[in-house]
This record gives sequence, C-alpha cells and structure tokens, in this order.
Amino acid sequence: MPTIPQPDNTAAPVRRYWGQRVKDDGTWRIDSRNGRQMEAPGEDLAALRSGLGQSAGTVPALWPFYTSVTDGRVTPELEAEHAALSLYGLHQQSERRPMHKRGVRVGAALRALHRSERFSEEAVDRRVAAAVNTTSVPSLVYRLRGLIAQLRSIGQPLDYDQLLRDIKDWHHPESRRRVRRAWGLSYHSWASSADNKPAPKAD
Repeated sequence: MPTIPQPDNTAAPVRRYWGQRVKDDGTWRIDSRNGRQMEAPGEDLAALRSGLGQSAGTVPALWPFYTSVTDGRVTPELEAEHAALSLYGLHQQSERRPMHKRGVRVGAALRALHRSERFSEEAVDRRVAAAVNTTSVPSLVYRLRGLIAQLRSIGQPLDYDQLLRDIKDWHHPESRRRVRRAWGLSYHSWASSADNKPAPKAD
C-alpha cells in the first residue's frame, strides 16, 4: 500500500476542500487577490471524482486534498474524508452554485429529491432504503453515489461536513443507528412546513 503523505495540520481549525471555497451562507467565497469567486476548478473536481469506487489512500490525485491526521494507516476518519471528497467532486461537477451548504443534512436533501417530481417517489424511496439498510461504509458510499448524482440533477446541495461525520459514524453499529435515525426523521418529516401537514397528536 502506498505511503499516505502527512497533511499540514498547522492551521486551526482544519478546513476541508469545500469549506475553503464556500461560505456558511452557501455562497462562493471571493478571492481577495483578484476579487473573483473561488469556484471549484474543473481539474480539482476531476481529481476528487477519481476517488469514486476506490479505497482511501490508493489514489495519489487525492493525497493533496486529505486533511485527516494519520500515521500512515487508513483510519475511519480518512476513509470518511476520502468518500466525502469523492462524492463532493461528483456533486459539484458542472454546477455553478455551491453544492456544499451548511446545515442541510442528508435526510433533508433526500426529502427534497423525493418531492422534486424529477424521479418517481417510489424509486427514490427504494434507493434511500437501500442506502440506509447497508452495514458497511463501502456499500453505503456506493448507494450514496447514485443518490448524489440525482441530487446534482435537481441542484440540491447538502452539508458535506455533516456527511463526512455521518460516514465516519457508519463504522460502528450504535452510531450507525443514530445516523439512520437522523436521516429517517429528516426524510420522513411529517411536520415539514413544505407540505403544511399537521404534526401527529400526542397520545
């Protein structure tokens, strides 16, 4: 296995690739040197996408983008970062709006997909169920890949910092259940203001 270069961790807090370019309000940052928006360059996104379907640490094109601390071993954090970077590269491809938006959890983004009318609700339900019923990180990321492509088609962003944490938590049964619960409650939100359905009455 190739040796993974150590990231520069002198900056605090460490910012991921998408965080360097997108502000908290979901707009592109401005490069103070030339006054232009810091949109993700196409070659960067291509490098990130090259990690799709590959194991963390095996794609040299992604090494410059890693920020996870590691002693050369693949940690759950590095595996999650690799997956999130790769999925972000897919999501942001050909999109002028930032596809990282703080506070938009996976379940909420998938709910928007469900209601988009671009795809049948039943088909989206099946894809979401297939994703949340996985027990391994590679299987989860494989399922998310198809869903991310669909989110891109409707221009729906999500919070990639949160997605990274969710993928990291998927390694362990107890934290995996917490992530599933959070995604499910957001995806099946019966009290959403979007459809004005009344909240269920307490017993």
